[in-house]
Amino acid sequence: MSYEEEQFNTKDKYKERFASAQSMWTFGAFHQGQLVGAVTLIQESLQKLKHRANLTAMYVTADARGMGAGKALMTKALSFARERQDIEQIYLSVVTTNHSAKRLYCSVGFESYAVEEKALKWTDTYTDEEKMVLFLS
Repeated sequence: MSYEEEQFNTKDKYKERFASAQSMWTFGAFHQGQLVGAVTLIQESLQKLKHRANLTAMYVTADARGMGAGKALMTKALSFARERQDIEQIYLSVVTTNHSAKRLYCSVGFESYAVEEKALKWTDTYTDEEKMVLFLS
């Protein structure tokens, strides 16, 4: 979601989303009491796909980048997924030009399996996304 779309979402919308989600967990990174990063883990709900989950909405503020917040978020989300025992593989997508994010994901065990060309479009500019997977077992 773009900033322009996200800015209109209210705190109540997120409160309702978090309260109603049974297979979605959001983790936060804090520094001096301030939220500096977040990531959401969403488990598939269909019977044949329940062994899979997706990491989405990974974000770390500019000021907190390079301080370990991203690694801490990934470590927490993956630890949580492993404890559940019903999640066997985790997927994510990353813009191909986001080299620091790709390094982070590779450092915790994710591997690339595909590139989706022109996956995102903002005005007249296309961006490719790399698809990554981590097998927990």
